[in-house]
Amino acid sequence: MITLLVIPLFLPWALPWPARRTAERVRPGIALWAITCATAALAVGVVACLGALLLPLALALAPVRALAELVQPLTAGPPPLVLGISALAAGALCLAVWRVVRTVMAEATRLRAVQARVAHLPDAGGLCVLHDPRPDAYALPGGPRRPGRIVVTSGMLGSLGPAEREALLAHERAHLAAKHHVFLSVAQLASLCHPALRTVAAHVSFAAERSADEAAAHHCRDRALAAQAVGRAALAATHGSGATDGSTLAPGATTGPVPARVRALLAPPLVRRVAPALLAMVLVCAAAGASSLDGALRLHRSVEVAQGEHPSG
Repeated sequence: MITLLVIPLFLPWALPWPARRTAERVRPGIALWAITCATAALAVGVVACLGALLLPLALALAPVRALAELVQPLTAGPPPLVLGISALAAGALCLAVWRVVRTVMAEATRLRAVQARVAHLPDAGGLCVLHDPRPDAYALPGGPRRPGRIVVTSGMLGSLGPAEREALLAHERAHLAAKHHVFLSVAQLASLCHPALRTVAAHVSFAAERSADEAAAHHCRDRALAAQAVGRAALAATHGSGATDGSTLAPGATTGPVPARVRALLAPPLVRRVAPALLAMVLVCAAAGASSLDGALRLHRSVEVAQGEHPSG
């Protein structure tokens, strides 16, 4: 049963390749949903398995064993191996919780700082211009009492022509309309639960940018113009005097692998809704779910036996 709970801890390493292929070959909006859901599912599975693996170590403590009313030792495998794996799981779970709490607090601080920086600016249809020579543009998510806003610096506006500015604003509006910051938040939190999911979080960001790129191209009815706007905006930000201090949850047009995004815009739009890589992600998630569920049920039966009961099921 311990093996069944350990398997889901290794399956996230199988996700980066199909996630990358899905982001490259499936329609961006569908790819964004699929990769994010797969990332979240595997992260939840990892945390659940770590919690389940913590149980043998907890039940080895006399107070916990008495509270659980065990009449005989828990049999989950060779005791040294089980307790060793359980101790490692406890350490990994504590590390993940600490990283999540630290990251959430730091990201919330950065987001509040960005919102405070533009709070005094006039809002024209959700657009506010920040007088800053550094070229930058991003979609700032809102809250219960504050709608989302598009923030563009004067340096970025001066770096683009009128048609390119329209494409840039369409890109940022697409971020706000589709609530891409939610996808980025989920991916970022999931990446803190397992090292393999850090790479997948980058594919989520790429899919979000590709989705906004396609929305901008559709708005302008000119894919070449959208590609030019993305390229020039990224070039301006690169050669500017430094990017503004922003939040990773405020997506912008210069985020991600810009050359790959430009190539995709210069090619015909993707039409595929399903690809073998997407099906591979589904299989990985299904395998993780089946293994963790079976392992948890077997562990539950072992606890019942240790309590002197007949195991259910």
